[in-house]
Amino acid sequence: MNVEFFVISLLNGVSYGLLLFMLSSGLTLIFSMMGVLNFAHTSFYMLGAYVAYTLSGIIGFWPALFIAPLLVGALGAAFERYSLRRVHKFGHVPELLVTFGLSFLILEVVQLVWGRSTVPYALPTQLQGPLFTLFGTQFPKSRSFIMLVALLMLLSVWLLLTRTRIGLVIQAALKHPEMVEALGHNVPRVFMLVFGGGAALAALAGVVGGNTYVTEPAMAASVGSIIFVVVVVGGLGSLAGAFLASLLIGIVQTFAVALDQSLATGLQALGVAVTESTFGYPLLKLTISQVAPILPYLFLVLILIFRPKGLLGTRED
Repeated sequence: MNVEFFVISLLNGVSYGLLLFMLSSGLTLIFSMMGVLNFAHTSFYMLGAYVAYTLSGIIGFWPALFIAPLLVGALGAAFERYSLRRVHKFGHVPELLVTFGLSFLILEVVQLVWGRSTVPYALPTQLQGPLFTLFGTQFPKSRSFIMLVALLMLLSVWLLLTRTRIGLVIQAALKHPEMVEALGHNVPRVFMLVFGGGAALAALAGVVGGNTYVTEPAMAASVGSIIFVVVVVGGLGSLAGAFLASLLIGIVQTFAVALDQSLATGLQALGVAVTESTFGYPLLKLTISQVAPILPYLFLVLILIFRPKGLLGTRED
């Protein structure tokens, strides 16, 4: 493994991991505050990309970067106010069903408005081309921009939750909602703002990820399962855990995709003797890149076996 491969793969892995964190952070905030696993969360990610694509053609990418998350966040807040809140009293199953139904509704709306094929959501000229070249391999500006936006978002959320009055109210409402309401704060409104904020964070990930990767109706489904893996591995309700799990999964999967060696070769490099008589030898002939898509789920299984509460989680349920 040469230095060029390691550095570029590491940067690509961190970039992908930070994009996963932008998605999982909103889902983590919603769950930690409301106890709701929002099945439509990645649909807001997709909606953010499509709304930004449309706005970019009218007012440009940079205004769309701020306006698209606000519009999608307002839509998420309206959904919580007029739909999710009505079923909240009936328990978790109706909440899951209504968010599951919302994901299908958003998908159908996207296909009706923008069609079923990929849309030409292009990078702005300022983000085109390489940021630097290392031993002949280029690292694109778009991926570095994702890293910058994700880190700024992390800093902003941390400052909001720990250094502002509304952040203190949110944290108090998380553990003692009755006491917060008795002090005169509107807890349902706080829930609505948190849900809308989580949707806005997902939309922001769509704005910066849609033109870096691809904007199509299948983009929500392509990251839907991996986001729940990140949330569970990091620990349900733990923002720091989601950050750590996102980076781990992003880096591991990126390195695995880039490796063409077989599993047998990898085991032999570790000193394990592998022959045709070895149990499971046909599976060991698969390359690491071929098994890369299932690695996060294997990681999830191991976490559920050895540490069910996740890497930094505190909930046992």
